[in-house]
Amino acid sequence: MLRLYREGVSVLAVLDSRRAKKSGEYPVKIEVVHNRVQKYYPTGVDMSSSAWKGLSCSRKLPDRHSEIIRQFNRVATEVQSMIDRGSFSMEALDVRLGKTAPLTVDMSLKTMMDNMLKEGRVNSYYRCRSTLKAVARFCPGEITFQMMTPAWFSAFENFLRTENKTVTTINIYMKTLRTVLNEALKEGFIRESGYPFGRGRYVIPGATSRNMALTGDNLHRVMSYSGPASLEKYRDLWLFSYFCNGINFRDMLFLKYKNVIDGEIWFLRAKTVRSGGSPKVIRAVVTPEMRSILQRWGNPPDSGPDTFLFPYARPAMTPMEISNLVRKEVRLCNLALASIASELGIPKFTTYSARHTYATVLMRKGVNLNYISESLGHSSLLVTEHYLDGADRTDRLRNSRLLTTV
Repeated sequence: MLRLYREGVSVLAVLDSRRAKKSGEYPVKIEVVHNRVQKYYPTGVDMSSSAWKGLSCSRKLPDRHSEIIRQFNRVATEVQSMIDRGSFSMEALDVRLGKTAPLTVDMSLKTMMDNMLKEGRVNSYYRCRSTLKAVARFCPGEITFQMMTPAWFSAFENFLRTENKTVTTINIYMKTLRTVLNEALKEGFIRESGYPFGRGRYVIPGATSRNMALTGDNLHRVMSYSGPASLEKYRDLWLFSYFCNGINFRDMLFLKYKNVIDGEIWFLRAKTVRSGGSPKVIRAVVTPEMRSILQRWGNPPDSGPDTFLFPYARPAMTPMEISNLVRKEVRLCNLALASIASELGIPKFTTYSARHTYATVLMRKGVNLNYISESLGHSSLLVTEHYLDGADRTDRLRNSRLLTTV
């Protein structure tokens, strides 16, 4: 008789004799058992008990019962496919056999967002939420995984470009959707043949690598800027980030006076702490410029070791409160920096430019790449090289003149 047993999952054709039909026959079903849970899938074939008994004694099913074979093979194929991928569940089998409403992309994204909030990964939550909103603008209504073909992703990318989204933003949205699809593939909700990424399918555009550092001249102009106190304050916070090894605002706003040890600031990047492993301790010398900034805008140093350097963070903040605080201050700082850049007539720069400027200034002064990488807290020199990747216009002009010097 038709039977399959693999890794705790059994599939077999059975006669469901619990209730006879008006004809006196019983439906033939495909039974799947996993972890003591049984599910039955109809074949559309009815038989009497005697006919089924005679059929069960036969080593070969007659041609007239080919529908039973076809339905058994359909269920068995899906079961084996999920087992081969290392994941089986009754829920996924129902979806693959069309017995329940297919799992939708928005449902999966919302589940992912809930999990991120529970884990305190608020920035990831916001990235996921932005992706969901973009998908909803492009294609209102529920979207099944079966709809997400390479052509769908290409059309979605074109839609995002019409919204003037940067390549980096598009890269983030597509990687978020790929994470959702990877999970659906792992759980068996979609087949390998329906996976839209990979060779010959949709390729996610690479995030652009651009030099975000200020030139030496523009850096000095920013440092010498004089204007409204509200703009000078955020200019100073940017400079503190620059002098403090290009520290990001999340880490800077949560520095405490106990982080200041023997004239240096010792800290761990929150980003590397979350990723696990062995995060590197970063040490930045407290320069006279940093001391002046703290005197102007910081908390008093005699308030205790657990006092934050700057008056923004509070003790015992939730992950959501932390994320909202950082997002708010980064937004306000970027607005202030944009105003300063406009007044000075220099290219627009952001809080993130401090990190690139720190690395680029040291590189142009001939500082060893290993030192720069260690100061930034990078995991490898390759990451540091990414920061320094790409020459600016000054470099290109200078190097072009070398072509005539022979």
